[in-house]
Amino acid sequence: MKSSQRDFTQGPIARGMIAFSMPFLLSNVLQALYGAVDMWVVGRFSASTPELCAPILSGVNIGSQITHLVAMMVSGLTVSGTVLVGQYIGAKKQKDASETVGTMFTMLGIAGAALTVLMILLADPLLRLLNTPADAYEHAKTYLIICVAGTLFIFGYNAISSIQRGLGDSVRPLIFVGVACIVNVFLDLWLVKGLGMGAAGAAWATVIAQAVSLILAAFYLSRNKFIFDFKLKSFKIHKDKMNLMIRLGIPSSVQSIIVNISFLVMTAVVNGMGSLGYDAAKASGAVGVVGKFNSFAILPAVAMSSSVSAFAAQNIGAGKHDRAKKSLYVGTVIALGISAVLFSLVQIAPEAIVSIFNEDPQVCAYGVEYIKTFSFDFLFVAILFCCNGLIMGAGHTKFTLLTGSLSSLLLRIPVAVLFGKALGWGLSGVGLACPAASLISLCLGIWFVATGRWERDQTGIHAEA
Repeated sequence: MKSSQRDFTQGPIARGMIAFSMPFLLSNVLQALYGAVDMWVVGRFSASTPELCAPILSGVNIGSQITHLVAMMVSGLTVSGTVLVGQYIGAKKQKDASETVGTMFTMLGIAGAALTVLMILLADPLLRLLNTPADAYEHAKTYLIICVAGTLFIFGYNAISSIQRGLGDSVRPLIFVGVACIVNVFLDLWLVKGLGMGAAGAAWATVIAQAVSLILAAFYLSRNKFIFDFKLKSFKIHKDKMNLMIRLGIPSSVQSIIVNISFLVMTAVVNGMGSLGYDAAKASGAVGVVGKFNSFAILPAVAMSSSVSAFAAQNIGAGKHDRAKKSLYVGTVIALGISAVLFSLVQIAPEAIVSIFNEDPQVCAYGVEYIKTFSFDFLFVAILFCCNGLIMGAGHTKFTLLTGSLSSLLLRIPVAVLFGKALGWGLSGVGLACPAASLISLCLGIWFVATGRWERDQTGIHAEA
């Protein structure tokens, strides 16, 4: 077996999942540091006082949410790539796995170029649609334009990481993202604090760090027994692989888009809370701060979800469904245990968490109000993500599209609008929207797993007799 692969179809499940998930968790912690360092440096050093930093902080928050939406537009391709590579590896079909990788890279390159142009043209309409505060508008636009210009780098890195997960390798992505994180921190401090570039400096730091990570990853992997050789002739679309990726990937992308749009609607609701007596820019900045902390808090659930998905994909490809289901139980116990600790910390000391990013008393007060209700989501997503890991590893992306879309459209958005503005609960009401949406998705996911519907074949990939 190639050195970048790990066989999940045999051996102790708990030990294998922990060995896979720990490097992946650390990798995601480092990747989350990109955004957190941006917010911390901007919130602390982009202006002479915390009050003057707040509009820039708001701009970075809004701009980063839109760029994240861009990434989610093609996330289905990376999700389907993980599933297909994992199942092909489990079925011992190396050539098919390699062709899947080449097809994914080529499709992402085309999509990345098109989305870069589109998002630059739509920057102003999108920022106006989100009720971007006037004093944060130019900061948000600057951050957005620079980040979408680096879309190809972001897509490329995410593609390599997803492929490695399908192969069962979580160590190399940790190394690549570690290098990127070091570059990002150095550039943030130099460009924002040293050169006073504000939101533009934070954006350039992120883009350059992603580019460095992608280039180093491609160079290293091409010379170390990777499943794909990165030669120009290998970047081509194989129709059968493309059709499978589209069939599995489009539901995942649509789900991600809908979920992220629901979060953008929540941002728009917060941006329009001036009528309730809030300072819109500071409220937006506070929500952004909580969002960055949340990007760390959900990482144990994300890591275990990816571990469950990787285990499920390989074992389903090998015809071992019972082993795939056992990975769900192991992952859920680990994820829920860690998430419960984080939830408790937030409830005990919310002020200490929020003040890390910005010391403006009003921003801190808004952040505390929001995080105390929002943090209930930590408990629900720990179980939900692991359920989705099994379901998506089995290729049932249409089901996750259904549950994610319904919970976003029927709960997250209405709860944010109703409790946040209509009933006047403010940021506490908006914070309830996320746990409410996750709870309904979780109930549907448990039902899908319990009834055995996840075992129905979606890809036609089987080990040869």
